[in-house]
Amino acid sequence: MITKISNRALLKLSGNDVQCFLQGQFSNDIDQLKQGEVQLNAYCQHQGKIIALLWVMKKGADFYLSFPADLSEIVIRRLTMFKMMADVTIEEVSQSVSQFGLIDETAEHAFVLNERQSVLLGEGVDQHNLVDISQWDEVCIRQSIAEIELVTSEKFVPQLLNLDIDEAGVSFTKGCYPGQEVVARLHYLGKSKRRLRAFECTGEVEVGDELLVTGSTSAKASGVVVRCVKLGTKSLFLATVEVAYEEGEISLNNAQKTQITRIVND
Repeated sequence: MITKISNRALLKLSGNDVQCFLQGQFSNDIDQLKQGEVQLNAYCQHQGKIIALLWVMKKGADFYLSFPADLSEIVIRRLTMFKMMADVTIEEVSQSVSQFGLIDETAEHAFVLNERQSVLLGEGVDQHNLVDISQWDEVCIRQSIAEIELVTSEKFVPQLLNLDIDEAGVSFTKGCYPGQEVVARLHYLGKSKRRLRAFECTGEVEVGDELLVTGSTSAKASGVVVRCVKLGTKSLFLATVEVAYEEGEISLNNAQKTQITRIVND
């Protein structure tokens, strides 16, 4: 199955200093990124909160960054500010280079995201047989691929989105990047009390909705929705949740009649 991913911005970064520059900006080890792979990276501010969660792809000597379109201005402005005198060119190519999501199939020149999904950049796709993007979003949720949109930007440290597990989106050996000290301190000295989990319920869910768990004494919401998709009469979503209460009775936005069930990802 193939779908067109039209809700994401795409940047092309090139220049003699581009790899070194990105290595010092993002949470994962850019030096370990191989051709044909998608690498998850958190772009954090100085307090370790994620501004944007990016798919980074390498094509030749150039790098492509894919992320939700509503963060485009923020990401471009920040990258431009930090590149200073480095030999790095930043191009916004969302209109000239299409992004396609491949589910349970492969294609030449595709970038592998996980065992079920790949990303293809370009126009070499038969667009008469595209499936709805909701099918792509469903697989992302079942594969625990989180998302950061404008409404959730700067609200989570990487651990809350499970990016530290198996270093899926964070390298703890690569060296410095914005927010690195905070992220590393939590990893080595603490333990995240909230984690990303998958849920389903009937009705509508929106990114930024709050989860409230019976028994929690937290002054804040027990969790926040970070990604969701509507499938018929039900919604699937990823949300952060207090680990100690994740098996408890959960309500959405304090609506007690909303039946929320945790699901086990494929």
